[in-house]
Amino acid sequence: MLEKIIPKIIGNDTNEAERDEWISAELKRIPANKKILDAGAGTLKWKSACSHLQYVSQDFDQYDGSGDGRGLQKGQWDTSKVDIISDIVNIPVADGEFDVILCSEVLEHLPYPELAIKEFARILHRGGVLLLTAPFNSMTHFAPYHFCTGFNRYWYESTLSKYGFELEKIENNGGYFDYCRQEILRLPSMSQKYAGSCSFALKIATHALAAILKTSIKKDTGSFEMCTFGYHIRAKKK
Repeated sequence: MLEKIIPKIIGNDTNEAERDEWISAELKRIPANKKILDAGAGTLKWKSACSHLQYVSQDFDQYDGSGDGRGLQKGQWDTSKVDIISDIVNIPVADGEFDVILCSEVLEHLPYPELAIKEFARILHRGGVLLLTAPFNSMTHFAPYHFCTGFNRYWYESTLSKYGFELEKIENNGGYFDYCRQEILRLPSMSQKYAGSCSFALKIATHALAAILKTSIKKDTGSFEMCTFGYHIRAKKK
């Protein structure tokens, strides 16, 4: 009974929800009929949110949902409706082809993420908008296509400037306490998977500590400078 009650008290994680809300709001701001590339689009999660735009998707079409079986895997992953199948650092389109590029939770899956930024600079026209999200610190997922755990704001500032982008907006998604709470809530499943069991005491302690952390989250005055789920980026090509 207690296990059923506590999760209702502490609520759900906000990592993906906050990111999705930010992306949705940014996509709504884009004027109708602009041409957008969803780079690393996967299962076309954002296609419906781009109904007012000329939507084009791109993906390398190698991940199948199970990967090498290590870390976190999706299980099912359908990329059969992607428009352009290519390497993200060499997309077969003309220079300045797009008004907007969306690249969400993709950079950590690239062995050379800087080259993707370089390619985005090529295929965006001057004044075009780049929307980026990526983790600050991520667990192994989609392996073997997971090459980097995440990116700090300083990487974005340096790399975007290098390739001719003006950073218009950089927003953190949660802070240190939010991140700790997420990983604490992951303890039971990690214990079950990698230690072979998860005691009732661990489950209770996990949910109790996660609930207590909510107070720290409400009082947080800037812990994102230490750790965050990730950054949300809006940049303009100069």
